[in-house]
Amino acid sequence: MKLLRLLVIIVLCVSVQQLSAQSADTTLVIPKLDSMLVAQIDSLRTKGGDAVAKSDSVQPKRHIPVPIPPIRTLGQVAAIDTLPTASDELQIILFNDNTWRYVRTKPSKKDEKIFTEYWNTGVTHAYYGITAEKLPETTAIELVDSLSGHHYPYKGWMSSKFGPRGGRGHHGVDLPLKTGDPVYATFDGKVRYSAFSSSGYGNLIIIRHTNGLETYYAHLSERNVEAGDWVIAGQQIGKGGSTGRSSGPHLHFETRYKGLSFDPERIFDFKTGEIRRKDLLLKRRHFSIYSKYEQDFDDEEDKKQTTTAKSTSSTKAPTTSKTSTSSSKSTTKSTSTDKYHTIVEGDTFGSLAIKYNTTSKKIQELNPDVDPTKLQIGKKIRVSGSKSSSSSSNSSAVYHTISEGDTFGHLAIKYNTTSKKIQELNPKVDPAKIQIGQKIRVK
Repeated sequence: MKLLRLLVIIVLCVSVQQLSAQSADTTLVIPKLDSMLVAQIDSLRTKGGDAVAKSDSVQPKRHIPVPIPPIRTLGQVAAIDTLPTASDELQIILFNDNTWRYVRTKPSKKDEKIFTEYWNTGVTHAYYGITAEKLPETTAIELVDSLSGHHYPYKGWMSSKFGPRGGRGHHGVDLPLKTGDPVYATFDGKVRYSAFSSSGYGNLIIIRHTNGLETYYAHLSERNVEAGDWVIAGQQIGKGGSTGRSSGPHLHFETRYKGLSFDPERIFDFKTGEIRRKDLLLKRRHFSIYSKYEQDFDDEEDKKQTTTAKSTSSTKAPTTSKTSTSSSKSTTKSTSTDKYHTIVEGDTFGSLAIKYNTTSKKIQELNPDVDPTKLQIGKKIRVSGSKSSSSSSNSSAVYHTISEGDTFGHLAIKYNTTSKKIQELNPKVDPAKIQIGQKIRVK
């Protein structure tokens, strides 16, 4: 074993030059043996982390969602040794198939807050008192970086998706499997809960990840990790089963942020095992049980704005405007075909669509300023009729060219508006990825 370790250390040095050109969350194949000096290991230990960071910083930003394949399943190989680095948060893991990779072995200092706030290993839902209204309108989450990868929990078809089911909310997806099939950690993180849950989950593991998300793995036949354990993406954490409230062997998988569930398909393509993009932009409305991945609200808003632009560039139909002291918006006069509904308890866009023989998408288009997850009792909304025309033409629009240091918050102050309105005017723009020289609409 000592001889094997020495040989692996020697050949590992050959890959040092490749480190700055490849992401460390990708397993690097070690080339053939060569007579390199073992002293180069010291250089790897002291410079490895900086090289990876530098490599990550020069990679071009993705503007079009690019699916990212999962890292290797760790259950398929065995780790034979570890090497320390300049950071006590990172180690180099050597595998028995002549490969190696960087692995986080504990939370970084910047992540410590994630693993202390609302941390409770004795309950399933630890974020007491957190509601969607208390969160920002949008939250940007980096799913993977140069030092962390991802892995599917289980790859296959879904027997049940996120959304209403049987008169109650189904807060995750169900993936059929055979009892005993391996279940994997999706990202690096720390196990917050590992126990039998009497609330219907059965054998349940909850992992809080370095990106701030929590993932739930339910109905397991076996749990291989305990609360407080540090796990890495691709590590087997348990085996599938049918414990708890279950009609047959399957994995019930949930994704939550601050305790609030959202559709896991916003992250994973469970058929391929890939994640849909490197970064996730969570919107407040995504925490509604009715907000599914298939409902592409960004495309709906873009379509709405395109329709509005066309209507303002053509001959305008006669309209009647009314002005208030708090707003300068003009509204289109209602026609006899317009129908309105006053919200009562239990109303949703879905239930109204059924009641008025329309679709939730059309109701959203008729009420572009209404958040479907925050319907207020007594509020009147349109449920049928023609789309509202824009309150202002493109000629009155105000644009800003992004310069260094600009954020939606800064622009909101500069142009006397809000970051939420800027986001609504630019539905295709990710506020976490605005580029210098990019032109965006601010009014």
